[in-house]
Amino acid sequence: MTLTIGYIGFGKSTTRYHMPYTLIRDNIRIKTIYNHRRKPELEAEYAAHNIQFTDQLEEILQDEEIQLLSICTPASTHYNLAKKALENGKNVLVEKPFCTTSEEAEELFTLAKSKGLIAMAYQNRRFDSDFLAVKEVLASGKLGDLVELESHMDYYRPEAPDAPGEYYDGAFYGLGVHMMDQIIDLFGRPDEVSYDIRSVRNPNNTDDTFEVQFFYPTLKVIIKTSHLVNIPYPKFILHGTKGSFVKYGIDQQETYLKAGVMPGAPDFGVDPESSYGTLVYVDANGETQEETVPTPLGDYGRLYDQLHDAILNGTPKLVSDEETLTNMTILEQGFTGKNPRVITL
Repeated sequence: MTLTIGYIGFGKSTTRYHMPYTLIRDNIRIKTIYNHRRKPELEAEYAAHNIQFTDQLEEILQDEEIQLLSICTPASTHYNLAKKALENGKNVLVEKPFCTTSEEAEELFTLAKSKGLIAMAYQNRRFDSDFLAVKEVLASGKLGDLVELESHMDYYRPEAPDAPGEYYDGAFYGLGVHMMDQIIDLFGRPDEVSYDIRSVRNPNNTDDTFEVQFFYPTLKVIIKTSHLVNIPYPKFILHGTKGSFVKYGIDQQETYLKAGVMPGAPDFGVDPESSYGTLVYVDANGETQEETVPTPLGDYGRLYDQLHDAILNGTPKLVSDEETLTNMTILEQGFTGKNPRVITL
């Protein structure tokens, strides 16, 4: 069965992170794209795909053929657009962050349930190759009981001209939302969270640096981002009672997409062997073993595959309401008081 979808927004999010994956899927049809300001030159690039374009929001909201609207607009618009879409009988997929507050998110989930629809956050980084490698290592059991996990998403971008914004425009809502979703996917809701969220490069701007720690009964998780890291950390570091795993290098899908290489091209998103992870552990005989862990192939399109099945076949959606609400609570609590600090969830 074919899922007919539309996009609200026609910027980089839509054209780089969504459409390259949906255009190559036979069971998904992109019917219409809404943008408040038409872009004829960019629209012309998609002429072969028979996609309609409109600057009239009601046109896409009232189209009875469209079953799913994917909302790829600034965070401040997510709540209102998703609410309108749900009120018009559309399932919704909402770019990160899902909303700006957990109260908004709860209202949308309640509305979706009342109408028998799906509202879901676009957490495409559940299909990052480096994260898939972590999941494989954990599933192998070779680390024993996990005691610590550290996740990094760092850059070296020292220039930071004045660009003030709202709390949801900074790195924590922009990058932390993905990193935390991966941890929530693995381990669920933490017991306590500590925060250190700052603007290091330019105090006039929103945050560009954070270290947030999740505390579970026997596990500590650290997620960190900085824009002043010129010698990279590993992307993931895991320590367990029987061993450790270290993985350098981020998922390569974005690198290929930025270079204009699309999904379906030979070797799209393939991780170089030099970035494969290293697993060192003590086996059942008490011997220390070292393994190179090939990186699985990432594929953001798998999120749409799962959503297709959830909408048309009634399977559980990939990102649950509870997981999104946990993420939203942790995000907004990061800005309700002084930093650094620890809160109990």
